[in-house]
Amino acid sequence: MKTLAEGVKVTDGALTQIVVRAAEAVDGARVRRPRRKVEVEIADGVARVELELAVAYGKVLPEVARAVQREVADALSRMCDVAVDAVDVSVEELE
Repeated sequence: MKTLAEGVKVTDGALTQIVVRAAEAVDGARVRRPRRKVEVEIADGVARVELELAVAYGKVLPEVARAVQREVADALSRMCDVAVDAVDVSVEELE
């Protein structure tokens, strides 16, 4: 469980769902399953995220990765009121 601003607590599962839904809103991106790897660290109101993606074959990998970074950062800052320091994305497979 992570503590956000003003003593609000959010479970790790809820943070993971925010990240996964934001990432998968990008056309051609999917967070890897069954070994879903999503790490969200929040300290002093600043978030850092690491996640592994599967990307649809034929998509431009850097474009998809950058779009995922933007979507995840926007979702966390909007929904959790935190600054996002980094969203580290690695493309681990093609679909």
